[in-house]
Amino acid sequence: MTIHLPRSSGSGATPWWRQLWVLVLAGGVLMGMALGVRHVQGLFMLPIIAERGWTRETFAFAMAVQNLAWGLAQPFTGMLADRYGSWKVMAGGLALYAAGLYGMTQAHTSTALAWSAGLCVGVALSGTTFGVVYGALSRMTGAAQRSRALGLAGAVGGIAQFALVPGVQTLLTGTGWAATLLLLAVALAVLLPLALPFQDRGAAAAPDHHAADGAAGQPLGAAVREAFGHSGFWLLNLGFLACGFQLAFIASHLPAYLLDRGMRPADGMAALAIIALANVAGVYVCGLLGGRHSKKYLLAGIYLARTAAMALFLLLPLSQAALYAFSAAMGLLWLGTVPLTNGILAQVFGVRYLATLFGFVFLGHQLGSFLGVWLGGLVFELTRSYDAVWYGAMALGIVAAALHSPIDDRQIARTGLAPARP
Repeated sequence: MTIHLPRSSGSGATPWWRQLWVLVLAGGVLMGMALGVRHVQGLFMLPIIAERGWTRETFAFAMAVQNLAWGLAQPFTGMLADRYGSWKVMAGGLALYAAGLYGMTQAHTSTALAWSAGLCVGVALSGTTFGVVYGALSRMTGAAQRSRALGLAGAVGGIAQFALVPGVQTLLTGTGWAATLLLLAVALAVLLPLALPFQDRGAAAAPDHHAADGAAGQPLGAAVREAFGHSGFWLLNLGFLACGFQLAFIASHLPAYLLDRGMRPADGMAALAIIALANVAGVYVCGLLGGRHSKKYLLAGIYLARTAAMALFLLLPLSQAALYAFSAAMGLLWLGTVPLTNGILAQVFGVRYLATLFGFVFLGHQLGSFLGVWLGGLVFELTRSYDAVWYGAMALGIVAAALHSPIDDRQIARTGLAPARP
């Protein structure tokens, strides 16, 4: 695949560290490690609460704070990336992430856990995942290749997530949860050089792309007001809330749910690993399809398919075969929503302030994540069952599918430009 990246103001070929394969690999590994550490947090819940004497609701609340902090911080880290450059935000996010994991090992109260695992890690995720990484890649690629490039980066990230799951389970068994968190903190710190290829000069990058979408010279405030006045922006936001609820609930509570149903810890680890592995194919295929078909209808289909997968999982007798089939199905549908949602924003509003606008939409996703994680723990403590949360996740999937169909995904017509065909 050939992608033409913007040249610098000087002459000469694009340097090797700005070539496509470097950007996709660096962005995918960085994002995959950040998301992977979050993906395996459900494996830490039972050993941490057993040693600290906490309840599931205590751990779930800290994870809920993490998701909320991630969402609230995302618009602002997006603004910083758009204004000052993505690589600085990525590097700062990695450093804060490592500090948050270290803080978890020192947390002996629920408040300390909420500060470290919740606030610190949540803000760190906003600087090391979708909004900033996909925003930088979108600015550094042309519109024709953008969806595929995002899908490739997501697939690379999925491989990193998959590799983390069995590795973390092995470390938990052999060294304990605190030592495992410290090793993960060191691994994140080692990734700092991967931010360097993304010296994209923020919203000043790729002026040819900005001119094409009519955003050249548009102030940030005007771009935000424009998006806030567009009904499709809010429909995306509400639909993304359902995505966050579903994924956060499953990632955080599925291992414990399986133990409650008589399955082994290894089954929970295997389920998360299968989700991560299937996500590699799912996010890549969604990226490809998003470049050829209507993104809003693809998103509606994903939400309906997730609902069907959850319904079958609850209706069928629980077995390893049923669990693995469910995990594979959910993995194929896991993060494919992100490049498609990002793609709609770029298609409608352009790429100049894409990290900022995605940040606001992602806030809706993280409000859903907050509710999915926290209500999962709260409902279990009140009823000793997760059934009500499963039903809520399915209902939200149906609502999200309905919300995406009426989205107007045509490019906004700005002064002197005709709207582009979606």
